[in-house]
Amino acid sequence: MSSGQPPVERVFDGAIEEALVGGSRPPVGRYRLDLATGEWAWSDEVYVMHGFEPGQIVPTTPLMLSHKHPDDRARVDGVLRRAAETGQPFSSVHRIRDAHGATRTLAVTGQGRRDPATGRVVELFGYFIDVTESHREAAAREATASIQASAERRAVIEQAKGVLMVVYGIEEEEAFERLRQASNLANIAVRDIAQTLVRLFSGPGVTVFPTQEAIDGFLSDPVLPGVD
Repeated sequence: MSSGQPPVERVFDGAIEEALVGGSRPPVGRYRLDLATGEWAWSDEVYVMHGFEPGQIVPTTPLMLSHKHPDDRARVDGVLRRAAETGQPFSSVHRIRDAHGATRTLAVTGQGRRDPATGRVVELFGYFIDVTESHREAAAREATASIQASAERRAVIEQAKGVLMVVYGIEEEEAFERLRQASNLANIAVRDIAQTLVRLFSGPGVTVFPTQEAIDGFLSDPVLPGVD
């Protein structure tokens, strides 16, 4: 593709900005779409993103859409149609299945060019950005945070069950059932019930283990800090 092509205005929505956070600089390729013929001109990088050797195929709109992930295809088609009608800058993040069957995540940004004589939008041009690795890294970070949060929730529930087992001399299953009943009674998550119960015997300034009577009172009428 000619390097004399006019530069594309930087139009990144929140999804693209998030996709580009962290990781190494993702591959970027240029494209141009002739709206009259439906044919695309791709730089070498865009061919590679789609699993082809540069120049291996003639990219067309039907071929492009056939590579979009089925769950994203209608949305991408809508983005392109609106851009063709308005010529306004646009951006989108979507998944594709390349020529080898691998799923990749691409960000696309671009805008339209109008025919000076007719004022009609005759061409879309812009960039494809392969953000697959950035998305994987973001998903890994989210998964790690989720696993950590889940572990913390389980830990406080286990502590609370241990307290009830000691105080009442009951088995683990019955201890959890008492937490669940208190949760249902107050319409408060079991995790929050457990966390407050743990604070009754291990919170700042606590020097005496709560009595069975105190725990009975809490379980029958759970009141969380800051909750009326």
